[in-house]
Amino acid sequence: MRSPVQTRREDLPDELAVFPLPGAVLLPWGRLPLNIFEPRYLNMTLDALKAGRMFGMIQPDQAKLNRARATAEVAGSDSNIITLPTEPPIYSVGCVGRISCFEETEDGRMLISLKGIARFRVSEEIQGQKGYRRVRPSYDEFAADMEAPPKIDLDRDTLIERLKPYLDAQGMKVNIDVIKNLSDATLVTSLCMICPFDPREKQALLECATLQARGETLITLLQMGVFDASGKPDGPRQ
Repeated sequence: MRSPVQTRREDLPDELAVFPLPGAVLLPWGRLPLNIFEPRYLNMTLDALKAGRMFGMIQPDQAKLNRARATAEVAGSDSNIITLPTEPPIYSVGCVGRISCFEETEDGRMLISLKGIARFRVSEEIQGQKGYRRVRPSYDEFAADMEAPPKIDLDRDTLIERLKPYLDAQGMKVNIDVIKNLSDATLVTSLCMICPFDPREKQALLECATLQARGETLITLLQMGVFDASGKPDGPRQ
């Protein structure tokens, strides 16, 4: 049964402002704190507050930008052959969030909390406004994101076993006892968002078809992260 506060498809915008930020992924059912200070994203936030409180989080696609730069280098100085984009390319999948709370600071910043609503696929990028970028999103393949998180069969013992050495290797301090008390869905979603995985790995977590698949991928990435920190080869990423 849908909660009265859950978002319906018809509540989602057909044109969406996006905040491209590497390494920062918003997931459905998650909450992402953001410190907004750049003028164009202050504009975006203020516009969102006036209309629905929603905008999308999406990552720049560094690999695509690197390929464009490599092509430009091969093409040489002939600007008619290849033109680099003025804005970095973005991944095709992001997540729309709703501003659940905000605070204005004395120095002009905005501290906000963004609640993950549903993923979207970029159908096309459209003309931006006030300096920020906008897209036309499709939510069709992510309808389940707008329902309550499903129950999953999470191997919690393995996850916790791999989490501690990963956090130690990353120099992160997290209260494991508090984590153990979280529901499976909250545990997976929170860890996927706070762990400092590579942007490509963050994107892989975002694009997992199900919460179950996301939990399994998370466990794998935790193990790979320990291998990376110890200097051992990490086979799957080579």
